[in-house]
Order: sequence, then structure tokens, then C-alpha cells
Amino acid sequence: MTGGVVVVGAGPAGLSAAVELRRLGAGPVLVADRESEPGGVPRHSWHTGYGLRDLRRVMTGPAYARSLVSAALAAGADVRADTTVTGWTPGPDGSHAVTMTSPAGLATVRAAAVLLATGCRERPRTARLVPGDRPAGVMTTGELQQRVYLGGERLAGRALVVGAEHVSFSAALTLAHAGADVVALVTGYERQQSYAAFRFGAAVRWRVPVWTWSVVRRIAGRGRLEGVEVADVRTGAARFVPCEVVVFTGDWIPDHELARLAGLAMDPGTRGPAVDTTLATSLTGVFAAGNLVHAAETADIAALSGRHAARHIARYIAAGLAGGPGAGAAAPVPVLVEPPLRWISPNVIGSAASPPLGRFVLRSAGFRRGARLEVRQDGRLLASTRPARLIPERPVHLDAGWLARVDPAGGPVRVVTCAAWRG
Repeated sequence: MTGGVVVVGAGPAGLSAAVELRRLGAGPVLVADRESEPGGVPRHSWHTGYGLRDLRRVMTGPAYARSLVSAALAAGADVRADTTVTGWTPGPDGSHAVTMTSPAGLATVRAAAVLLATGCRERPRTARLVPGDRPAGVMTTGELQQRVYLGGERLAGRALVVGAEHVSFSAALTLAHAGADVVALVTGYERQQSYAAFRFGAAVRWRVPVWTWSVVRRIAGRGRLEGVEVADVRTGAARFVPCEVVVFTGDWIPDHELARLAGLAMDPGTRGPAVDTTLATSLTGVFAAGNLVHAAETADIAALSGRHAARHIARYIAAGLAGGPGAGAAAPVPVLVEPPLRWISPNVIGSAASPPLGRFVLRSAGFRRGARLEVRQDGRLLASTRPARLIPERPVHLDAGWLARVDPAGGPVRVVTCAAWRG
């Protein structure tokens, strides 16, 4: 392969980008994924609700994954599983010599552009610094779904889910499907962070309570899990909860190792590569999309992000651009947030191009009712939103209509809540 695009990651973002790149005539497209099968997380997520925004129909996860893979192959993309991209070397002409390894050995291909669509993952127990023993029976949602839906494993006994966001309720559903008795969902927040319908369904259908203001402080069990110590974050009072399975859910982190290895500028909020509204990174010809830049949105939103990146990659290739993010601008303008906001994506402005779906995505670190967002630059008010409800782990959307009012030579753009702004 010479020219064209190398897409790293065969999940919804990468596969959707491949289809769009081929449709736009961007040249050959190679999609590399280190997993044994393409399709990403939806392959082992058997609940329904996939495909609504991108494919305009509702599907189960495996059906959605098969549809995306079939579309990419039909479009002429070269989709390679068991293939790990290890890095790339920019050439003087702006192309990239991409190295990869697979059971067939080492290979190097030269591409006009690279799209990183490596997604995100849940932080495991070790990364959350939960002390105690190291027994079997402790896992993340991703491991749980692979063991149950791909491996057909049964999980008898009592199970505890750590987290109370969307994926936490999905984990409870998977556990019930596998035969486990779900004791509770545990969250350190004052209430669950998913939709009320999910909470109602869990309470009515499976009788699963949500223990708020609670955290897991210790894992106990030699060989096999015996239980966990759950503590009240307000009083410190602790109790021992016997169980045979613990599933750590949410607490997403982008799969950013390749981006860091390449020396891309990273955003401290999202912990993924910094991207402008075209989803270009700080390195010429390298783009990033999907849950690598906004962990974690739904699969269809990630797919639409991949399509957005593909359109700008095709323009980049056609025009032979030589600039980085927002080529032609005086300098990229960073977009920053202030507490209680945690991050915003995209987080760089390099041109007047609209972001995916014409909006920015934000996350909050806490609950706020009736919070109004303000966008400011150098003391100027660029935009103010209607009052919104901020909920941790739930997206907040900010319309991008204010982009034309940004001064390319000005200071950083700041997004704040009214209470956070102090002039």
C-alpha cells in the first residue's frame, strides 16, 4: 500500500471512517486492529440500542459490529485483525511510514494520513488503587462481556457492580444473564448517573438496589473472591459484603499509548490526544476520532466522529495540506474548562470548521442543577447557554455557533459555569 490512509482500530469509529474514506475516493484504506476479530466492543455487547444515530436502525451489539465490518469490506477497505500498529515515521513529503506486526511478521506501509481510532477502556481495580487480596472473580465490564457472550461462561453466586452509570447497568444485565445474583450497584456519588429508566428497570426487573455515597475499600479472598469492604464516604462506616464476583465499571481512559509514543500533544482533561474541530492532532497528517478523544460516548456517536474525521482527511489528502491542526491559522487556540467541568472535546480551535455534529462534548465532575455554560475569550463573552443539568459521566453538549467569534490571535477560550466565572 502506498498513499491512502491507515486506520488504527476496527471499532465503530475506525470502520465508519474507512467506509467514508473509500466513498470519498481518498485512496486505499487499511484498517488494522490488534483483536482477533474486527468490530470493537459491540461484538460482545449483546444488548440492543446500537446503530440509531449512524445507521438509522436499532440493532444488538454483535449485529451492529457485523454490519460495520461488512460495509467496510464492501467499500474496498483492507481490514486486518491480529495486526498491531507499533508506530510510524513521518517522511519529508508529509507521508507516514507505518510499521505493524501480525502473525505474518513485520510490515511497513506508507500512507498519506493516519487515523487513530483506538477507543477507550475501563480502568481496572489495580489502576483504581483498591487494596486487598488478588483473588479470581474481579474484572471489568469488558472482560465480563467477553467471558459471558463470547466464551459462554456461567457466573453463579453473588455479584457486586462498582459504578452506577450506563455501562454499570449493562454489567448488571450481563451478570443476570450469566446466572449471577446481583447484590447492588455501588457509587460514591449521591445518586446514580444513568437514565432514570435504567434505574427503574434494574430495581423492578432484577431487584437490584443502588448504594449511593459508597465505595469499595478492600478486596478479600485467597484464591477465590470472598467479599469486599464497602464504606460510606460521609461517615467512614464500613461493612463486609460477601460476594463471588466484583465488576469494576466505567472510569474510562482512552487507549492512548500509541498517541503518546508518537509524541502527539495530549489533553490533560480527556487524557487523549488534543484535537481541533477537524479532529486533526498536533502532528501533520495524523487525526484521531471516536472514544480515543471523548471517552466514553455511545458507539453510534463514535461512528459519526469517525465519519467526520474521514471527510477532513479526504480534504487534507486532496489539497496536499502541510499544516497541523487548523492549517493556515496563526496558531491553534486551546479550549479550556473550569471546575466543575472536567474536559471538553474537541479542545483546540485551528479554523472555523464545525466539530462533529456541530457541537462540543463536555463532562462534569459533579451534579449541578440549572447550570448555565458561558464561553469566554480574553474577557469577551462569546456564548451563553440555557440552564442545563450537569451529571457526572453524562455528556453535556455545547453548540458550536460561537466559533466565528473566536479571535485566532487571542488567548485561550474558556468554558465555565456561571458560578465558576470570576471575570
